[in-house]
Amino acid sequence: MSFPFRIPSCCRSVLLSMALAVTIGSAGAHEIRPTVADVEVAQTQATVSLRIALEPLLAGIDLSSVGDTDDAPEAVLYDRFRAMDGDALEAAFREAWPRISQGLTIQVGDRRLEPEIVALEIPAPGDLELPRYSILTVMAELPPGDEGVQMGIAPGWGTFIPRQTGGGDDAYEGFLAGGELTPPLPRTEVLTEGAGTVFLRYIGAGFEHIVPLGLDHILFVLGLYFFATTAGPLLWQVTAFTLAHTLTLALAATGVVAVPASVVEPLIAATIVYVGVENTLGFGSIRGRTLLVFCFGLLHGLGFASVLGDYGIASGRFAAALVGFNIGVEIGQLAVIGMALALTGWFLSRSWYRRVIAIPASLAIAAIGAYWVVERTLL
Repeated sequence: MSFPFRIPSCCRSVLLSMALAVTIGSAGAHEIRPTVADVEVAQTQATVSLRIALEPLLAGIDLSSVGDTDDAPEAVLYDRFRAMDGDALEAAFREAWPRISQGLTIQVGDRRLEPEIVALEIPAPGDLELPRYSILTVMAELPPGDEGVQMGIAPGWGTFIPRQTGGGDDAYEGFLAGGELTPPLPRTEVLTEGAGTVFLRYIGAGFEHIVPLGLDHILFVLGLYFFATTAGPLLWQVTAFTLAHTLTLALAATGVVAVPASVVEPLIAATIVYVGVENTLGFGSIRGRTLLVFCFGLLHGLGFASVLGDYGIASGRFAAALVGFNIGVEIGQLAVIGMALALTGWFLSRSWYRRVIAIPASLAIAAIGAYWVVERTLL
């Protein structure tokens, strides 16, 4: 591909329009974030303080099946709860607690315990376009003995990050899918784990953020794949993308750079549109595309960091978690390329490959990205 690197006027107009939409439409979506719990286990009781969005639970949204509450069938009901002031929402939550509490598992052995609400802190409604997180503190009386306590949340509650308090940076911190349980947390001491365990856990977390949860990142990587007809250009682009998002992931995750998700997410969608359009029109050179991919990778790194920041990683294990998460992301990206090769690699040398496979796939990628730009800025 030796096309001169220039952007036709029609494409410049499209890209400028998208940039304007991103600038004026900064409202964020009701994105799903993990439920984080600080768990304190004593001899006779377990106390759990959860940072959690109450509105999806009240509306009955299955958080395992959607990435944004706007996409749920119960979105209208969610919005109604989201607009309530703290007193009204607390009253509704306490009334629904017998139902909702079934989704919170605290158990000793095979015995399930009944959690009781100790305190509930609900912020003012604030910006209704952003999720509201409350602090729910519950307590459960433990049966006699020294057997440890396990806990978890229902699959419909989404991702769960439990942390046992009182053990410093080495205390247990889980990363669980809904329906999974912690190991038994002891009553007389704090369960600890080494940096190696954290490292391996966050490899899984990084991979999961790409496959299956990171559809926008998957489409971007596929856009890179359908641009290249040989391994060389693809290798250069993937390397540039990796270096860029590694840089901003580290900077943003450590607090050096902070960009709101309401700005980053539409821009990520715009990068997907661009690579799809460029693939289709064939106006990019390998050198120019590689430079652009590096710039786009900086944005994607900010998106990765917004997710990693929600996990509340202890400072003493942050480096292990950061490196593990980044490796997991890379494995996920390579898995996407590998799957694409398995499906279409047989046809790369065919004269009709670009016309029959690469261009239609790139058009589909650009169309999905364009929809996300509109959804993430104006809807």
